[in-house]
Amino acid sequence: MGFTIGGMRELRTGARRRVRTTECTAVAEYTGLWGWDVVPGARVAGGRCSCGASDCAAPGAHPLAVGVRVPAGAALDDATAAWSRMPGAAVLLPVGRGFDVLEVAEPAGSRALVRLERMGLPLGPVAVTPTGRAQFFVAPGAADEMPALLYRMGWDDADLDLHALGPGAHITAPPSDLGGLGPVRWLRPPSLESADPPPARLLLGTLAYLCHRVPGARTACELP
Repeated sequence: MGFTIGGMRELRTGARRRVRTTECTAVAEYTGLWGWDVVPGARVAGGRCSCGASDCAAPGAHPLAVGVRVPAGAALDDATAAWSRMPGAAVLLPVGRGFDVLEVAEPAGSRALVRLERMGLPLGPVAVTPTGRAQFFVAPGAADEMPALLYRMGWDDADLDLHALGPGAHITAPPSDLGGLGPVRWLRPPSLESADPPPARLLLGTLAYLCHRVPGARTACELP
């Protein structure tokens, strides 16, 4: 027997059931342990977005039009029960409430993470997408602050592949897949030490420098 999201039908296999169990556990952890809201997202099935729109602008990478937000602080049983009513949905985290995101190319992000850890700076979680993007969780407000911070650091006119995601954005969270391209994974998983993401100013200089220096990590800069 299959399940549907927005009219798209998928086969229910043993692997799929294991993924669903893992995702229910992740949702409960994100809401109950880390204090993040979670919303159900679309997936790609058969080359099309499960929302059913033939002209979908972000196939498999956007919230479902009709879905239940699992709020931060939800108890384990409540989060699990809520997610079980949304079979097939991807796990999405709304940006802007508990955290903003600084996003760079994975090669620059991996090197930056090593350097930041050696410097002993406080760090939040870091996710990596199958499209080769590293997403650093930072304190809310980073998207608004980044242009001014880059200006003060002398990076405002540099050609950097460095972006800030703020309120209104959503990111796909592990273990869900992004747009049918593969699963998102943790480069640095959330932990008790990273429960409160750091201010963007502590990371931004290192991220900007490595975006500038690492081959293949430079493209046109698009600031919010």
